[in-house]
Amino acid sequence: MTLQKLHSLICWLFASALLALSLAAPPARADGIEITRALMESTDEGYKLSLGFSFDLNRGLEDAVNRGIPLYFTTDVEVTRPRWYWFDEKTLSATQTVRISYNVLTHQYHAAIGGRLQQSFSTLDDALSLVRRPGRWLIAEKGTFKPGDVYNVAVRMGLDVTRLPKPFQVNAINNSDWRFSSDWKLFLFRAE
Repeated sequence: MTLQKLHSLICWLFASALLALSLAAPPARADGIEITRALMESTDEGYKLSLGFSFDLNRGLEDAVNRGIPLYFTTDVEVTRPRWYWFDEKTLSATQTVRISYNVLTHQYHAAIGGRLQQSFSTLDDALSLVRRPGRWLIAEKGTFKPGDVYNVAVRMGLDVTRLPKPFQVNAINNSDWRFSSDWKLFLFRAE
């Protein structure tokens, strides 16, 4: 057996063992958010991600936002290209945050995407619709992905407690109401 064949066999055994371990361990269930739609498409502008989420805020989070504490919902995306000879190549990593807040004086809810787009709503449910059904998100320019290659896309969304005011961050660590996220949703995408 040549050294090259031995190296290939060891890599294959290692990858098989990792796959077996990942399939054997049950995924940890995250409370609160379910990803109902996740797909990526090629457009003239680049590659856009279309997402849909399903969730209802628990009583603690509803009370917090109604008392003027902004909530930050962050969506993370990771795109990798599988390689048979080594670990997957990390092609892209992107993050988008939606801020939901309430103005006590005007009795209006505000939703802002990444600090750029801000809209006002009369109800919390209407403001959360921007989080549940975000617009198509441009995550990559044309030419980022090699045409014909298949990529693994992983998406998750959750409440980002690191953006809360400092006194509330301490409370969020010890309070299960603030642990509000989805599991990773995985799907394949073939670049065009």
